[in-house]
Amino acid sequence: VQLQASGGGLVQAGGTLRLSCTGSGRSFRNYAMGWFRQVPGKEREFAAVINWSGKMTIYEESVKGRFTISRDSAENTVYLQMNSLKPEDTAIYYCSARKWGVLSGRKDEYDYWGQGTQVTVSS
Repeated sequence: VQLQASGGGLVQAGGTLRLSCTGSGRSFRNYAMGWFRQVPGKEREFAAVINWSGKMTIYEESVKGRFTISRDSAENTVYLQMNSLKPEDTAIYYCSARKWGVLSGRKDEYDYWGQGTQVTVSS
């Protein structure tokens, strides 16, 4: 079972990026899918989560209104559209899956993790 994240890169402040995370080895149709981010030397922090149906989402306060999480269950993929990026969004972004489908911002409640993709926002 694997989650493969992609789409990171270097972008100027105010720019956009779209992250993708595709699962393999099993269907994540009934899983809640989340995005977390981590800066070296700091704890991994919650960014966004979407429930199994795609109808419910939760965002961390600092990304609300700028980031949009979505999913395509047929493709076993979750996305994070990031607009109006700021230098403080610079981090490694990790996708994750939670088995029981309930929304959660706690990283210890997630069962699977992707390898991370680097996002760098220059000022």
